[in-house]
Amino acid sequence: MNEDDDDLLGRARVATRLPAQDLERARRFYAERLGLRPVDERPGGLLYRCAGTEFALFQSTGASSGTFTQMAFEVGDLDAVMAGLRRRGVVFEEVDVPGLRTRDGIAEVEGNYPSKGARGERGAWFRDSEGNMLGVGEPIV
Repeated sequence: MNEDDDDLLGRARVATRLPAQDLERARRFYAERLGLRPVDERPGGLLYRCAGTEFALFQSTGASSGTFTQMAFEVGDLDAVMAGLRRRGVVFEEVDVPGLRTRDGIAEVEGNYPSKGARGERGAWFRDSEGNMLGVGEPIV
């Protein structure tokens, strides 16, 4: 093993892939509820870009378990984003498990990912039309 092997993926771009059993239903959800339009599409897949990052929806016969966050959006004003999404019909999850409880759809999460330099995060979760669990978070600085 040479020293280049230590960084095989360290310079790779990361892109989320989310399954969709009904790609057209998913396209409508992402457009109508989230205000997102694909920047590229191919048979069986839709590509979206947000602030220099990307994610794709792909036609799949499998379904997401929806029991964990599969993708999250980091925003500067969680309350404003949630209000806008609610106006578009997005329903936020209420969570009450050890260590995580939401109030009006928002959880205050102590600590944060080490590289973000925040002391915590305010987070909320919702499911897309395909059962994928998506998060929205605002760092607490």
